[in-house]
Parts: sequence; structure tokens; C-alpha cells
Amino acid sequence: MRNEKELLIDCLDRLNRSSIAYMLTGSMASNYWGIPRTTHDLDFVLVMRPDDIEGFTDAFRDGFFLQPESVRQAFKPPYQFNAIDEFSALKVDFWLLGDNPFENHAFARRLKATLFDSSAWIMTAEDVILHKLYWNRLTPSERQLGDAAGVFAVQGLMLDVDYLRQWAPTLDVQSDLDALIEGRIRPKTT
Repeated sequence: MRNEKELLIDCLDRLNRSSIAYMLTGSMASNYWGIPRTTHDLDFVLVMRPDDIEGFTDAFRDGFFLQPESVRQAFKPPYQFNAIDEFSALKVDFWLLGDNPFENHAFARRLKATLFDSSAWIMTAEDVILHKLYWNRLTPSERQLGDAAGVFAVQGLMLDVDYLRQWAPTLDVQSDLDALIEGRIRPKTT
């Protein structure tokens, strides 16, 4: 049975060998920039065309339960599919990059990083915060707020607050961003 770290390394290796542009998001991205917590899935954004489906499914054939039909269906809302790791039953969520201006801007800003000696394209700290606040607005969760607060606490003065303030109204997360900046939303402590 493998853990989240081993699954991440495997997925990064497969994605780096493919011709598909990707970006690590979600809890693993917030763990990189902020205060780590346990997670049971991985989240990636992909730039993929229908003619990439066969190559992608081939890359994830061994060791994953991945239905090619679910990949084909991802070209329609909600633009998402997943693969289940056969060695751990952990889930990998893949989201196709769509027409959303924020998502496209965040993808264009992604950074190359090294995670566990593996090369990775990862969402920036600012975009992780905005993304977590946005998802909290859609489905309120202390985890989303805690992740955003953890990134804010760790990155602190290195963050581009002007960038955060620029996108907050567009994403309708201004009040949560203000609360985060003012210290009214804090990372979870144990």
C-alpha cells in the first residue's frame, strides 16, 4: 500500500513524460506553500485536447483504474474525471482547463517546483489562497479556509497582496480575503 507522497511522485513522473501541460492544485499545492495536512486525493488541472485522450489513458493505464469514457466526458461540464490508484485506493482528480478567466490566469502563472525530488508545475501561493477561498464559497468548509490561512501564514510578506485584492471581487471572496488579511481567519492548530 502506498501513501500520498508516493502517489504524487508517480503521477508527476507520468505527467512529466506526457505532452500534456498540467498544474498541481488543491491540498497538495496548499501543503507545499502552507501548513501541511493529511489529504486523501490529488488535484491536477490539465490542458488537454480530445486527441490527447489515448496517450493520457495509456500513461495512466498500469496501476490506475481510469475509464477512457470518463476522460472523453470531461470535455463537457463539470470538466472533471478521476483515476483511482490500485495500490492505495487514493483518488486523483483531473480538471480540464476551461474558459474561466481566473483559472486561465492562474495556469499561466504556475511555477516549476521540486517536490520530493520530482519536477512539478504547481499553482502559485496567491492562486492557491484565492482558489481555496473560492471553493469555500461554493461548498463551505473549515478545511478550505484553514488551507488558505496556512498558506497566508507561511508565505506572509512574500505574497502579492495587490494580486489577491485584484481577483477577490471577481471571485466574490473579498470578505473572506479581508478576514484572512486581518487575522480573523487563522490556520487550524492542534
